[in-house]
Amino acid sequence: MFRLTELIKNLSSASLRRFIHQDFHEVVNRMTIIDAFLFLIVHSIDKLGIWHRLPVIFGLLYLSVRRHLHQEYSLFNVGRSPTGVRYNPADYPYRTADGKYNEPFNEGAGSQGTFFGRNVLPVNQQDKLKKPDPMVVATRLLARKKFIDTGKQFNMIAASWIQFMIHDWVDHMEETEQIELVAPKEVANQCPLKSFRFYKTKEVPTGFWDIKSGALNIRTPWWDGSAIYGSNEKRLHKVRTFKDGKLKISEDGLLLHDQDGIAVSGDVRNSWAGVSILQALFVKEHNAVCDTLKREYENLGDEELYRHARLVTSAVIAKVHTIDWTVELLKTDTLLAGMRGNWYGLLGKTFKDKFGHVGGAILGGVVGLKKPENHGVPYSLTEEFVSVYRMHSLLPDYLQLRDISAAPDSHKSPPSTDKIPMPSLIGRGGERTLSGIGFTKLMVSMGHQASGALEPWNYPMWLRDVVPQDVDGTDRPDHVDLAALEVYRDRERNVARYNEFRRALLLIPISKWEDVTDDQEVIEALHQVYGDEVEELDLLVGLMAEKKIKGFAISETAFIIFLLMATRFFTSNFNEETYTKKGFEWVNSTESLKDVLDRHYPEMTAKWMNSASAFSVWDSPPPSPSPIPLLFRVPK
Repeated sequence: MFRLTELIKNLSSASLRRFIHQDFHEVVNRMTIIDAFLFLIVHSIDKLGIWHRLPVIFGLLYLSVRRHLHQEYSLFNVGRSPTGVRYNPADYPYRTADGKYNEPFNEGAGSQGTFFGRNVLPVNQQDKLKKPDPMVVATRLLARKKFIDTGKQFNMIAASWIQFMIHDWVDHMEETEQIELVAPKEVANQCPLKSFRFYKTKEVPTGFWDIKSGALNIRTPWWDGSAIYGSNEKRLHKVRTFKDGKLKISEDGLLLHDQDGIAVSGDVRNSWAGVSILQALFVKEHNAVCDTLKREYENLGDEELYRHARLVTSAVIAKVHTIDWTVELLKTDTLLAGMRGNWYGLLGKTFKDKFGHVGGAILGGVVGLKKPENHGVPYSLTEEFVSVYRMHSLLPDYLQLRDISAAPDSHKSPPSTDKIPMPSLIGRGGERTLSGIGFTKLMVSMGHQASGALEPWNYPMWLRDVVPQDVDGTDRPDHVDLAALEVYRDRERNVARYNEFRRALLLIPISKWEDVTDDQEVIEALHQVYGDEVEELDLLVGLMAEKKIKGFAISETAFIIFLLMATRFFTSNFNEETYTKKGFEWVNSTESLKDVLDRHYPEMTAKWMNSASAFSVWDSPPPSPSPIPLLFRVPK
């Protein structure tokens, strides 16, 4: 029987090879017969470049098949999987300070200090760390020439939101040793810094034969709200009041500050005012949950109120990201259906609210599954996930303040007033600036300002001469060129370059620059930096240069990592027993960031927000309702 199966597989593989790009023959040989045929379907659609133009239901089928393939072939464990006695999940029905005890068979998964995983096997680039020079790449392909925005699709709240999430998810442990990058003569006069020093990423032996070394995450990679709670007991202790489960917040609705002027919050490293007000907003959300639970369940003490409120608030953050922020980032009917399907399943919200989770992930969604599916690989966030979230081009050069004392116009848009340079909004200085502006004025101003676009030549120049911070929020002595540093980081961490990255994600690789973009000026710049060596194209540059799918603010290549990783955040026990009945209702009744803002600042959204989502520019009109059911729509 075994020989017959092998014979069928070999015959099938030989037949399939004629229709499959030669770079995928090896991986197809490793696939099961069924997966090989599924790949052939996906690959055929990719060659036509039409998946995003298919009717929504067929686009979802394509994405479902592709996600299955990546779950099987694009997840690699880094480090040893722990063995031992299974702990009892009933002992830890809450989020721990350091992220432990979220996965019943692996108590350390997702905790602070665990390894970053991989979606693509490491590609050793130690002999190519400066080829081509990162400062040349930054200057000739990334540095902003003229600000390019996203129109009405994405605003500055959306740009701040993803940084808020990064402060929840990922940060690398560093060495104590510094290294230096020096600008080559050919670009030195165009670089704000002629040289800069920074700390290497700490490379740690894994004790594992397959991937021998990796990097450690000093944040908790779960969706556990660690941007406001911290990633360890020490930071958590600093933000709690230890009364009625609440967190510290100032009377003006902004974060408190310590004696050094540093914000009191879960994560304060390399932050700015846009992240700070989102942290403050969700501290208020946490505290409002505490008040509601205390009224409903008078027997709950401080610790129980805190634990339940953290579960609820973290779930609200995850939900906002899934069915609000991501939908605006990938503004198509297919992804609207897909992201809501992730949360509610094909049966939809009404059914799930009434009957609970029914069926598997397809019918009931991935949220609320009785057992999380890790596909044989312990939970972690990956190096590739970090790389595709390099989105500093979303940031403008200044923040345009609005006059909220004036009357709104017909689109609820307030008149413009002062322009605040972005460097005035970062770090401790940014906290002082924010205190002078106030929560409502800054939020309204950010809501009405479009973010930058993820395109070549749109990386802020002010980030090429910026002061980085330590974990405690204090400034480091050395300025850095962040654009050049991000190029270097991917190489240093052995993240595949753009073409190998695509190949490993089962996307058709490029053979010439015209395969990336039809912008002739970009093509000429790519040739100037990389010659004809398409394999040398850096991932960050490729993600910016790649022609975008209509409605997508990011590249398709980056989207594939999102597609794979978006469902790995969620754990089991999303139910009334764990969250309390009132807490569970709180999560289920919250659909968007607008809902959160309405709870705490109802007059602000009523007066100044015309858009349907708080993440699109606020003076934009809400979308017209369609009589066609979502699953049966055809993209324009």
